[in-house]
Formats: sequence, structure tokens, C-alpha cells
Amino acid sequence: MAFPGDEDCLFLNVAAPAGATKLPVVVWIHGGGYGFGDGAQDLTELINDNGKRFIGVAMNYRLGAFGFLASQEVKNSGVVNAGILDQALAIAWVKSFICQFGGDPSKVTIAGQSAGGGSVMYHDIAVNGGLGSLLFEKSIAQSPYLPYQPNFNAALPTSRYYAFSAAAGCPSSGSVLSCLRGKSSADLQAASFAVTLSGVYGTWGFFPVTDGVYIKNLPSQQLTAKNVNGKKLLVGFNANEGPLFVPGNITTQADLLVWLAQQFPNLTPTQLNLVLAANPNSALTNPAAPMFETNGLNTGGFNAVNTGPTANGQQQRGNNIYAEAVFACPAYWLAEAYSGSSTKSSYLYQFSVPVAMHGADIEATFGPDVGRLPGDFTTAWRKAWGNFIVSGNPSITNVEANGAGSAAPTAPHPLSAWPTFDANNAKLANFNTTGVPAVGVTVGNAITVANANSWEAYRGDRCYFYRNLGPAIPA
Repeated sequence: MAFPGDEDCLFLNVAAPAGATKLPVVVWIHGGGYGFGDGAQDLTELINDNGKRFIGVAMNYRLGAFGFLASQEVKNSGVVNAGILDQALAIAWVKSFICQFGGDPSKVTIAGQSAGGGSVMYHDIAVNGGLGSLLFEKSIAQSPYLPYQPNFNAALPTSRYYAFSAAAGCPSSGSVLSCLRGKSSADLQAASFAVTLSGVYGTWGFFPVTDGVYIKNLPSQQLTAKNVNGKKLLVGFNANEGPLFVPGNITTQADLLVWLAQQFPNLTPTQLNLVLAANPNSALTNPAAPMFETNGLNTGGFNAVNTGPTANGQQQRGNNIYAEAVFACPAYWLAEAYSGSSTKSSYLYQFSVPVAMHGADIEATFGPDVGRLPGDFTTAWRKAWGNFIVSGNPSITNVEANGAGSAAPTAPHPLSAWPTFDANNAKLANFNTTGVPAVGVTVGNAITVANANSWEAYRGDRCYFYRNLGPAIPA
């Protein structure tokens, strides 16, 4: 069986405008659950639509067992979190050599989506936040993915280490590293994939661990202490992150509890019931009942806990639990970690253009256009990203925010002065459109600023709840 990808992967792709001189730089870290993907993302549309004001770099890094195999034996003989260290080396290379391509090494922004966004989070907290701006000045985390993060020698990574060894044809206990080093790359790729297939639905087999050197703490704890690197952060998520990762057969609360126990095996029955209490919804899943995007404001009692574009009832309850615990709440925690300081600041957003499932914002950021997003919306989104990369402030003009084709393009708009995130007055920019493009339908921007804490029936409270569960998850 052939597996996608190539382990000869430690390359960078640089996209630099002609004649570039001391331009800011964005370094892109791809997603894929730490087990899939590559650095082939084309950054030119984002660069060109921002007047060629910055340089783009896209990296590769080791994935699956090659990048994230962990155990005491691995640590004794080398390093764990090799994939994260690959990224750090790539960023350091950019700092050292991007001047050869017309880049300014003092103006580096790291950016990523999903596992790439999670990787950004790990670099934000690297070395207990003691790196400052050594590697980068700013960061962008799109849907920062936060799976379990056990210690490198804990039971879970150790059991997967031995499962990987057995799948590769080596012993399932004791010292196995020398045997593994004698196997071919193809054999090891197959073994890595086998471990993933044996895991919980929607997850990959290998992921970052607490290594005590680069990643010293759980993000939920360190972000609370606000020990972070860099100075400025743009972070957000999609409105419906969960459906791709939650099995679609949840009808009753009993079904939901079975899945929750698999997804969060370290939680006690009491803690699982607290998760349910934090997400109140007694309705059964009903395929004949309405399914639609909520507006975030709990209008008519509809919110992400009980209603979504692909599910309702207990299925949607599970979808939202996963979405918040793994993607949305880490974004909230990151935003808060960069708030309340004279030297740091952050900006929080939600991408809501239907159907805003995981990865939906990638098209808006990089293209290509598949007819789902109006041009005015893409302009607003990309200009916000570009402005942040260049200046550290994603604010856009009234015309860009309203849309050049709107009835009042120059009317005052709150994103002309995008509010920084503050825990006591938390603001969220909601990026949406007035509809979905169709034949004969004119669609425009519907970009607003809302209270992040009360959003979707008090998501802020649920994120506080999940943060307190962090040591038990662990996350």
C-alpha cells in the first residue's frame, strides 16, 4: 500500500515580490493533524492582494511517527517533538537568511491553520515564553488545534510507541529503537498509519508532548500565566469546527456519553456530567428538524450548543463540545494571553460564512476562488491579514469592511479600528456575508463586532470551564 507524502521533506518555499527590499515576512505552517499535509500552499494571491507588501515562506516538517514519536527511550537517544523542532529551525533559518530574498528579519510573522495553528501556539509558549521576539514578532493562529498533550514518557505516548514498533515488525516492549532504525521509510510510514487507524475517530496517532525543554507546560495553564513569545497575535476559528471530527451517529445523550468517554478518557463520570451541564441540550437528534447556521446572538434560543448547519440535538451538542474544547477555546486562551499588557496585544475573530466548517477560512486566505465568497469579502479578509503582517494591526478601511459594492461603502465600521481583545471587555470580529452566492443573488459583507464572552450562549464561560479541566484532559 502506498502512503501519501515524502519523508525527504525538510524544504522551504519562498515567494518574494520582484525587487523586494526589507519587506515583512509571513512564515506559513501547514495543518493536517500532525500526520498529514505539506508546505505546498501557494501564498501569492495573499501577497498580491496586499500590494506585494510582504514576503511569504511555506515550510515542511516531519509528520506522524517521524515527527512526533515519544517515549523515554526516544528521549534518551535523541529528541521528542522533532516536528516542532523542525519548524523552529525553519523559522530560525528565515531569521538568518530571509534578507537574501529582500525580507526584514526583524518583522517575521508565523502563521498556521489547524495543526499549523496549534504549532503557532506551541511556538508562542516555547521555553516558557522565554524566547521573546528571538524567532518572530507576530503570530496568526487559524483554528489552533489542541489535542492531548501528555508528558513525553506518559502511558499514552509510550503505548503508541510500542504499538508503532509492533506494527513495524519490532518488539512490543523493552528496547526497540535500534530495531526501528533498521526498518525502511515505507515500513515506518505504514506502521505510523496503522497506529492512527487504531485510534479514536477523527484523531491522528502522534502529536506534540510536554518535553520539558521546548514545550514545558500545558497550554491551558501557561497561557493563563501569560508567559508567551512575540508581541502581537491574530487568532480565530470557524463557526462549525466540530462535524469533521465527531462520529455522525450520536442520537441520544447515552450515545453522547459513550463518545465523550472515548474522546476524553481521563475525565471521570462526574467531570463528563459537568461537560454536559456546561452544554445544556436535552433534544434528541432529529434529521427532519431544522439545521442552520446560528447568528451567535442566541436569537430565539438557537445557539451552537443546540443547532448547526449539519446537525441538531445531541449530535450538535457533541459537535460543539469538540469544536470549543479543541479549537475555539484555545483561540480564546491565546487571545487572553496577549491581552492586558502595554507591550502585547491580540485580535480575535470567527469565520462564519456558511457552511463554516473546519478549514473553511483557507479559501478566503489563499484561494483559489471556487465561487463561494464574494470579492468584497475576500478583499476585507485578506487586507486584514496583510495589515497585521505588515503593521501588527488588522484594522481595515470602512470601504473594505462594508464592501465597495455596498449601499454605503464609506459608512463608519467598527473594523476600521478593530478592538484589541481584553478579558474584561472581550470583543470578537465576526466575518460573514449577507448570504451564499447563487444565480441572480447579490451577496455582500456582513462583518460585525460582538461580545466574545456572551457569543453563542456564553462561550466565554464554557472556555473558562474547559481551561479548568485542562490538567485532566490534558490540554
